[in-house]
Amino acid sequence: MSSIDLWYTTRATGLVALVLLSGTMVLGILTAGRATSTLPGFARVAIHRRVAVLTVVFLAIHVLTSVLDTYVDINWLAVVVPFTSSYHTGWLALGTVGVDFFLAVAISSALRRHISARAWRLWHWAAYLSWPVAVAHALGMGTDTGLPWVLGLVSACITAVVGTAVWRVVRSARSKGELPPTIISPRRSLRLSAGSPAGAK
Repeated sequence: MSSIDLWYTTRATGLVALVLLSGTMVLGILTAGRATSTLPGFARVAIHRRVAVLTVVFLAIHVLTSVLDTYVDINWLAVVVPFTSSYHTGWLALGTVGVDFFLAVAISSALRRHISARAWRLWHWAAYLSWPVAVAHALGMGTDTGLPWVLGLVSACITAVVGTAVWRVVRSARSKGELPPTIISPRRSLRLSAGSPAGAK
């Protein structure tokens, strides 16, 4: 592939990876928040995993074409170690940090059966850090961010993820507010009902 071909491939796969990462975030939040859906829980989890795999594929192509493109100075070390490239050092470092966070999530998912649930959840929190870093990287380093349709695409990703996150926070707060201050077992509740004036009639 020529340098121009690699450049176009890098741009396209970067945008697709961002869209897929945003979709992974939305699906993950919905799954964790137990959203009401016609799809059963296992189906939502399966879709979430498959979208995550597609994200890894396009991210890998994005990174590979960036390194192979001789027009820019991006080496293999810069893929995992931030601030090691002279090409747009700061914005590229954000992309590197995003890759590192996403790799942590991918590794934790692969090792899920061999690590504790608490450790897996802690590692998985890296996903929530990788997304805003990836958005900042795309806006700061992307050569197409001045195009209206690209800004619209990035804005749609931000709206989807932030909107879903707000929904989950509000839903969680409401569910906690609806819980009674004390939890009474069903057996004790029946006894109280039987002993009340209404139950004595």
